[in-house]
Amino acid sequence: VQLQASGGGLVQAGGSLRLSCAAFGRAFSAYVMAWFRQAPGKEREFVASIVRADFSPDYADSVKGRFTISRDNAKNTVYLRMNSLKPEDTAVYYCAAAIRSSAPSYPALYDYWGQGTQVTVSS
Repeated sequence: VQLQASGGGLVQAGGSLRLSCAAFGRAFSAYVMAWFRQAPGKEREFVASIVRADFSPDYADSVKGRFTISRDNAKNTVYLRMNSLKPEDTAVYYCAAAIRSSAPSYPALYDYWGQGTQVTVSS
């Protein structure tokens, strides 16, 4: 599957953005989907994941209550709604996919990656 992320940009602290990740390939519904992010000089970190549309998603503690991951299998797309953005959310955001029964938080366990989209939050 090929992944294409979009929706990043520059926003002031407290603002919102919605990232999208379009998947090109078959059996999108079979993939666990996740978002990771990587700030300059830091390792790539888990943000959120979703196994199926009817499963409870998982979030990093740093984004709980502010970010929402969702998926639309009819559109082969996963979304990340980001509210109450903070300067520390600034990073390149990547979507990832894996064929698994659960959603791991380790980047190495994902098979496919999008190209990344830059999110910059100004103070």
